[in-house]
Amino acid sequence: MKTAADILFRTVSPQLLVSNIDTSLDFYRTILGFRIDFRYENFYVGIIKDACSIHLKLADSPTDEREFRRANAHLDLTIIVDELDEMYRLISKNEVEVTQALREMEYGREFYIADPDGYILAFMEDA
Repeated sequence: MKTAADILFRTVSPQLLVSNIDTSLDFYRTILGFRIDFRYENFYVGIIKDACSIHLKLADSPTDEREFRRANAHLDLTIIVDELDEMYRLISKNEVEVTQALREMEYGREFYIADPDGYILAFMEDA
């Protein structure tokens, strides 16, 4: 008999609450290279890049939660990439808030940025 451990999970799609769909789409498409996978009316969009999928939903997000997560370096998304140095160089050329500069940690190399709604995205290399 199969269990959940036997079923292949192909991707996960976290949902981010955003204050402006178009601003978020511009950021994720222009800066990070995502493309629109689907759009539902004017309040919900799925974006995709390689095996990474994110859903953006127009809604109010509690600002106190965003501030708490930022103050405590709580990450919203972690994206493992090849060519971390090149990704950092490309991001640094844009007007993107880098919340943690490229650094070496005992678990690997990483840097963090904030999206237009203050979500903290970590970029890392496989150790």
